[in-house]
Amino acid sequence: MIKIVFCHLLNDFSGSPKVLRDTISALKGEGQNEKLYVSGDTDGFLSDCQISRGKYWYIRSNNKFVTLFTYFFSQLCLFFKLLRDRSIARDAIVYVNTLLPFGAAIYGKLTGRIVIYHVHEISIRPAALRYFLVSLVRWTSTLNMYVSKAHMQLLPIPGVESRCIYNALDHAFEKKGGSSVYEPRRQGIFNVLMIASLRDYKGIVELIALVNSLSARKDIHFDLVINGDQSEINAYFSTAACPSQLTVHPRTLDTPAYYAQASLVLSLARVDLWQETFGLTVLEAITFGIPVIVPPVGGPAEIVTDGVEGFLVDSRETDSLHTHVLRLADDAALCYRMSEAARLRAKDFMREKFIAEMNALIRDLRAA
Repeated sequence: MIKIVFCHLLNDFSGSPKVLRDTISALKGEGQNEKLYVSGDTDGFLSDCQISRGKYWYIRSNNKFVTLFTYFFSQLCLFFKLLRDRSIARDAIVYVNTLLPFGAAIYGKLTGRIVIYHVHEISIRPAALRYFLVSLVRWTSTLNMYVSKAHMQLLPIPGVESRCIYNALDHAFEKKGGSSVYEPRRQGIFNVLMIASLRDYKGIVELIALVNSLSARKDIHFDLVINGDQSEINAYFSTAACPSQLTVHPRTLDTPAYYAQASLVLSLARVDLWQETFGLTVLEAITFGIPVIVPPVGGPAEIVTDGVEGFLVDSRETDSLHTHVLRLADDAALCYRMSEAARLRAKDFMREKFIAEMNALIRDLRAA
């Protein structure tokens, strides 16, 4: 019988399915029979999870009203799929990944099962949808997991026990990061890397402005790896000029190849439009021993100490951003010091700690 049923909305290559994949992996082999319910046949981080799988209907549309309708209908489908699934044990835990698969939470509540929410988001629109989803969490959830302490403060849900468990990387990534040799320059070039969605609130406009401000420095090159394909790159830069010192790359599963060549990693999310709840790319960077520049708020500010593993800079402060990039580009000794500190800090987020915390959480819930 299934002891944990994981429920997610859309499988893609974004952060929340990646964290769910790592969670499933962490709980495997601990005497838990597991099953994953996810919509459709899209490709993403959940595609290679080696557990039993159930599917339910959902499609996204360019029309937001159509998408909203299909979303609510999808949760009705999920509810009845779960209700008809006789393989789910009476004492199973219903693990809801993000606030969106609310059909699973209602199923768990009405059938007397434990419901866990792994909360990832902070910004949900429209406001009425946010109110609806948060109200359902208050009614159905036994425990809410957050990815950072800042996240807990950004989206508090009164009346529900909450716990912070930081994300971790898989063993293969940790091994690649640990064996990579950091160099401030490769063939005389200071390589600046940013990995983000091609959205303005992720700091793309600020990145382009930064590259333009350093156009005289031919020894500094920028790489932007996006969570999208080449058509998205073409569409975005059809209205915005791409500087010659910036190379934009489509989605890839081989991000370690980019980290291995990077001198500095940027996270430039606009703090007035978006706050990173954790900052997985920040953890990936310090695992490779790469200095970072990150926002001074949210999850990244819990990972990085200003002046130690990197710098905390508001991306809207263009002069400060420019100055800190130049400071690192022109000071190899500083880069090496920060690289050493970054590797040391990354040990606080080792996968073994994540596995132990996740299994302790499940044991505590079952004991209670």
